[in-house]
Amino acid sequence: MILEAAYLQVKLGFEHEFEEVFQKSSKVISSMNGYISHELQR
Repeated sequence: MILEAAYLQVKLGFEHEFEEVFQKSSKVISSMNGYISHELQR
């Protein structure tokens, strides 16, 4: 099993835009072979 933790710095004022793009990207992420789960935390 591989666990990946990514710490991303989002520019002030772009938090909402980042979360929208992350939600769209989640569809691609979850379609990967072997995918189990992911989450976004502030």
